[in-house]
Amino acid sequence: MGEKTQPRLLLLLFLSGLVHCSATFVFWTANVEISFVNSYNETEEKYCECGLYGRNSPVTSASGIVTLPVGDPKGCGPDPVYGRNTTSPPWIALVKRGNCTFGEKINAAKRLGAAAVVVYNVDGSGNSTTHMAHSDAGGIVTIMIGNTQGMEIVRLVKNGIDVQMIISEGMAHGPWMDTYWLYFLSIAFFIVTAASIAYFVFISANRLYNMSRSKRNENRLKSEAKKAIKRLQVRTLNRGDEETSSDSSMCAVCIESYKVGDVVTVLTCDHIFHKTCIEPWLLERRTCPMCKCDILKALGVEDDRKESFSAESPPDVTVITVTGDTLYEVPLTDPGSLDPERQHRYDNRAFEEDSEAARG
Repeated sequence: MGEKTQPRLLLLLFLSGLVHCSATFVFWTANVEISFVNSYNETEEKYCECGLYGRNSPVTSASGIVTLPVGDPKGCGPDPVYGRNTTSPPWIALVKRGNCTFGEKINAAKRLGAAAVVVYNVDGSGNSTTHMAHSDAGGIVTIMIGNTQGMEIVRLVKNGIDVQMIISEGMAHGPWMDTYWLYFLSIAFFIVTAASIAYFVFISANRLYNMSRSKRNENRLKSEAKKAIKRLQVRTLNRGDEETSSDSSMCAVCIESYKVGDVVTVLTCDHIFHKTCIEPWLLERRTCPMCKCDILKALGVEDDRKESFSAESPPDVTVITVTGDTLYEVPLTDPGSLDPERQHRYDNRAFEEDSEAARG
């Protein structure tokens, strides 16, 4: 067996184990319908989802005449008597819980040809039911009903009334199908949905805020750029100007040579461009296309962020300078001042010895 096959087999076994474990927690209810003719010669019908399929019972339908065991109502013993056999019309054995295992009751009725086995609970249990485990008796529909309902059917049969019973599959139930689980899943779904919506709203609001902030900053810079453009020198080229007499002189924006009568703008870096070409450029980029000179900075218009960054620079950062045998602490903000009170003499012999060794 290859190394790649082993993990797959282990995963398959693990998943099959999960399926088997989950199946053990699932149980099916049974619909029980009975009909009989009462003393007034009227047909009565009763229906309820009050049965519970055994764990080893096939979940399918069955029907027949309800039959009680003769003598022992619990249907125990090696050969209980029902008064019916396989040649009789389809019949359903109704036995009481107790005295022997579920498997013994079911197998005894199955040997005599019962179409299904109905076990009713012990006295005093009301209409409650429990899960029946009968691994030694399968292949026949087996359900449990409550004691109250079972005793009612027993009284009818003992009074000589033929009771016709129809068993059909009800609903599947399990931990995840329980009402509390549905409430839990609904609340969890609501919480996850609300958290997702809140996260989406937060991200969207943050993105809109950043876009709005960026747009406001861009508009502010454009406004400053407009003011700076108005302060730039504008002139008209005349015949004999250096720009018109040289074929190599051209506007770096439109890549066209200058002609007589062209209106040009002179930037702070002395580069010239067509006025109609450079103004849209400066509004968007605010720098010279050739040397990247910042016109806002050159004209004294600084970005607020740069100013705040400069204002937040640490004022007390110091550096140590070496002058002869003395080391001085000099403030970085004022390197030209040497405060005698802040002068400290350090032992510099090791440095001198290392220097002499290096020169030697």
